[in-house]
Amino acid sequence: MTLAIIGALAIGLSLGLLGSGGSILTVPVLVYLLEQDEKVAIAGSLAIVGTIALVGAVPYMLKKLVDWQNVLWFGIPGMVGTYIGAYTSQFIPGIAQLTLFAIIMLIASYKMIRQPATQEVQAQRAVIRISIDGLLVGVITGIVGVGGGFLIVPALVLMGGLSMRRAVATSLVIIAMKSYSGFYKYTEVLNEQGHTLDWSTLGLIAGVGIVGSIVGNRISDKLPQQKLKRFFGIFLIVMATFILFKTLPRFL
Repeated sequence: MTLAIIGALAIGLSLGLLGSGGSILTVPVLVYLLEQDEKVAIAGSLAIVGTIALVGAVPYMLKKLVDWQNVLWFGIPGMVGTYIGAYTSQFIPGIAQLTLFAIIMLIASYKMIRQPATQEVQAQRAVIRISIDGLLVGVITGIVGVGGGFLIVPALVLMGGLSMRRAVATSLVIIAMKSYSGFYKYTEVLNEQGHTLDWSTLGLIAGVGIVGSIVGNRISDKLPQQKLKRFFGIFLIVMATFILFKTLPRFL
């Protein structure tokens, strides 16, 4: 449990510092440190990350850094997509979801390593493109349990015309919306398949993650974002390789 608590702190720190990456850590923590079933872990990840993201978004809301227009454009389609993805997940084996999750981690690592630190260009707002992106990211969220912050933040910067800090703030609200939408559907899927959630564990991981998120938020201005993203990107490559090493033999 000690390692799981350390992992929960890392989940919160990632969300607080970068506005992304929390769920990419949550699923491995639940599967490999707490030995939960893949589908249960993905559902639990959505609940944990949604809660941490919502609490982490509050300081940004108070500072009026959240762009509510982009929350609507990206978040509402994202909620629909996440619900669809969660529904679809019942037809996909848990091991296949975990393998897809590792592939998403590799994509995330590439984006985090290659994405410039700041792109404060005021791109022309493209509502339809943002909404479609939100829908697609939502489907991914529902299937593999990732909040999608590593996809949301670049989209808000490039298509929504937001600064990096405002994109992070807005991303946290969107992540919470999508995560709760997917978790709602997952509870039905798990009940139908005879799985149960360990609420005490979810509460503990979420609580520790919230502490990490608060710390991350407070120190975010004092740390070099690009170096953090590159370090996290390299870490994701290691984690994705480990997951693929564990899952691929089960396909053979």
